[in-house]
Amino acid sequence: MNATPQPASAIRWGIIGPGRAAARFAQGLAGVPNAALNSIWGRNPQRATEFAQRFSVQRVATTIDELLAAPIDAVYVATHPDTHAELCIASLNAGKHVLCEKPSALNVPQLATILNAARSQDRLFMEAMKPPFFPLYRKLRAHLAEDPIGPIGFVRAGHSDSTLPPDYPLHFRELGGGGVLGIGPYPAFLALDWLGDFKRIQVMGRLSADAVDSFAIFQTEHQRGMAQLHTGLDLLSLGDALLCAPRGYVRIHANWWNPSRATVRYLDGREVILDEPFTHGGFNYETAHFCQLIRDGLRESPEITHALSLGMARLLQEARSAIGVHFPGESSGHRD
Repeated sequence: MNATPQPASAIRWGIIGPGRAAARFAQGLAGVPNAALNSIWGRNPQRATEFAQRFSVQRVATTIDELLAAPIDAVYVATHPDTHAELCIASLNAGKHVLCEKPSALNVPQLATILNAARSQDRLFMEAMKPPFFPLYRKLRAHLAEDPIGPIGFVRAGHSDSTLPPDYPLHFRELGGGGVLGIGPYPAFLALDWLGDFKRIQVMGRLSADAVDSFAIFQTEHQRGMAQLHTGLDLLSLGDALLCAPRGYVRIHANWWNPSRATVRYLDGREVILDEPFTHGGFNYETAHFCQLIRDGLRESPEITHALSLGMARLLQEARSAIGVHFPGESSGHRD
């Protein structure tokens, strides 16, 4: 079937994995015009059925093949990172456009394989990275263009959450767990977005009993500056972010990855506070962007480019490798 609808038609969605991220996606989809949730599939049929009842999903597929044969245009992959690559490739090969929850793959070679599948099937693929689509983030970009502080040369960002229960997926190596891969995509994105291409990294960290990183600090050098980033599962940190430039700095208040408030301080003493609330949980903005890309016939987002996703994957791969985090199927000497 032709999975690309006409410009005026609704984008029909299927979800793979009825978990926390999928629930936030469904909440956000309710705020996206001309988009509808059609099908859901998960390895646990009871959870999939409960999800369908909660969000009024039309059909619960009993197999992944049944989901991919449904009358859907796009798939949101919301499973744990260990299965992202195989499910993205299966969806693309079935002719579906794919929005994949971050991180879109465990490592660079996996992501490269996904991108090759997207090109060969002529389908849109995008890693789900919501911050740049929030009203506050866009307003901050516009404000700094009109009233600049100079080029951003340093980024500080990260988050550590010691409140996650012991059964939370980030604690398990076989699921692609750890703070670097589970939390790290957000600060990696922020550094790459403001500072450009990733060049090199310095890392310190410690491992949990399950051999995933429980806390890590990584300093990165980029094309236009440097960043200091952190992730963790056994400490609690604020979750704000700092962007520094020659004539001032920006603080994006916590939680910066769901941005609604920022303070811009200038060298001359001025202070500008930006407030932009968000609706429907925030997933609606990136989903609306993705839907418009489909309608426009595009195969890559100009905001979350394939090169940006590869840059994030490389940064995170080097960070976790430096502290000895390797997932099943990877070797310590060759990450593939």
